[in-house]
Amino acid sequence: MWGVSTLYWPLLDAAGPVEILAHRMVWALLTVAVILAFRGRWDGLLGALRDPRKLLVLTGAAVVISVNWGVFIYTVNSGQTSQAALGYFINPLVSIVFGVIIFSERLRRAQWAAVALGVLAVAVLTYAYGGVPWMSLSVAFSFATYGVLKKLVRLDGLDSLAVETLLMFLPALAYLLFLGQAGTGTFTGVSAAHTLLLIGAGTVTALPLLCFGAAARRIPLSTIGLLQFMVPVMQFLFAWLVFDEELPLSRWIGFGVVWAALVVFTVDMLRANASRPTGAAVAGSTPSGSPAADPYPLDDRAGSGAGHGGSGVEHARISSAAPETAGGPASS
Repeated sequence: MWGVSTLYWPLLDAAGPVEILAHRMVWALLTVAVILAFRGRWDGLLGALRDPRKLLVLTGAAVVISVNWGVFIYTVNSGQTSQAALGYFINPLVSIVFGVIIFSERLRRAQWAAVALGVLAVAVLTYAYGGVPWMSLSVAFSFATYGVLKKLVRLDGLDSLAVETLLMFLPALAYLLFLGQAGTGTFTGVSAAHTLLLIGAGTVTALPLLCFGAAARRIPLSTIGLLQFMVPVMQFLFAWLVFDEELPLSRWIGFGVVWAALVVFTVDMLRANASRPTGAAVAGSTPSGSPAADPYPLDDRAGSGAGHGGSGVEHARISSAAPETAGGPASS
């Protein structure tokens, strides 16, 4: 869903990046509210709003994901989708480093080699772009930070997203009302299709985030990084084949170094998983004594059977756990 959504935002280029971002925040909250109403359970949301620690962490998550959204929209709609792709290629490697620094996840030498190749790729692409690819790095670091914050909060994925969008709702709505008052907003001034596409931004935003929220609480960040490789591949192909962006040889070389890093990391993880006995700990997993470890089910009332610690029990549950408590498409 994240990969395909790259094609969605250029359809809204009549609006500026900040206006699109504000609409994402407003309509995402309404999308989440509909799902919560369908479930008929608001206690998780209300409980998070009463918990100062959770509220503080989720405020940080709301801010960094808003930065990520804004930079991504600007990058794609300004004809630089390849930089967005680079950001999401680098993001798994940043997640790996964060996993080591914050959660004491253990990496093998091949994984460290992959991180080193990632650093080399950024250096090569800095030369290729004629400057530091700040949009790519902003996308990578903001989303990796979001993953860390989501992992620190023991909260149902839907409730977490509801709090994040609720926190950003009033600033976003105020900005849209300001645009409407000034006569510079595009919500009703372009076409009916444009209006519907702006409203649809809420669903396009909410569903992938629900899936990510489910994953971040259940599996190590290193595994999340592995799964996210498909997104930048799609974005790169769109940049090259759909948007016809200029990709000189120097950029191909830089991307080639990134791909080499991801190949090294992927092959290493596949080999480790193939040689690991059933029930063995996940490589790069969270030790039971770290802040992210959680030996208990996240939400017994909703039937969620997977914790987000790094134990062998969790590894066994990844393929057999009950559907994500957020429900609906998020569990697919």
